[in-house]
Amino acid sequence: MKRIVTYTLLSLLMGVMLFFSLRAYGEAKAYEDATVKIVEEMNPESLAKMQLKEWAQKLSFGLYTNEQKQKLERLQEEKQLHKGASRHYMYWAMGCLLLLGAGYFFVSLRTFTFFGALAAWIMLFFGLITPILMVTIHKQVSYLGDVVLSFESKSIVGSLVKLYDHGDMTVAVVILLFSVLIPFVKTFFLMFVALFMQSRFAHGVVKFFKMIGKWSMVDVFVVATFLVYLSVDKGDISRAETGTGLYFFLAYVIMSMLVSLSADKMLQRAK
Repeated sequence: MKRIVTYTLLSLLMGVMLFFSLRAYGEAKAYEDATVKIVEEMNPESLAKMQLKEWAQKLSFGLYTNEQKQKLERLQEEKQLHKGASRHYMYWAMGCLLLLGAGYFFVSLRTFTFFGALAAWIMLFFGLITPILMVTIHKQVSYLGDVVLSFESKSIVGSLVKLYDHGDMTVAVVILLFSVLIPFVKTFFLMFVALFMQSRFAHGVVKFFKMIGKWSMVDVFVVATFLVYLSVDKGDISRAETGTGLYFFLAYVIMSMLVSLSADKMLQRAK
């Protein structure tokens, strides 16, 4: 009975964490879309028209309304709302993950290893598809103000595709290997070992499990290098902003390391 209650509570916690993660992802994408719309309103042609309409509004003593400026202000407000909501839901998801991590002291190693690995997989999934970096290239132009020359929002998966399309195969392969393939293989084996701990095959992968455990901090190193590579100054003023996806990915790394310790101890006891 106690085991059933434990599994039910952990499953509910996983469901809540997944819900908040989905909402954080949705708000992060909405924030990205709102930023794209703002960028479209901040090109030289649009800013020139807005300046003319601003003068027209002043000369008409307020009889003429600068709708373009009002639209830009609404988009700015919408953007900040989505940004705040994304961080809000992300914090709730991390709170659920923290509760799950605390389960290390209250549930069996086998139970914690399985649910912890599943939680790490969820964090990894959203860490790969949610934007981790937004880069804006802008320039101050006389009479126009801050002109946006280009804008890109990058997730790890989306950037892999772009790097491949641009022929940067070396960078793409390194990121694919250390930030996608190895983490997925590692998480899969963590869940497999928890489910089939008594089988001979499970004990046969202990050495492999320990080997891939050594790559935990390489995930962080590769993503850090990735951020520097993408946010490098390209001649004009570059403004880089970290996205929600980066926090999901870092949460995966921390949870994965904790589950690795749990699985290692579980297998040692099983021997």
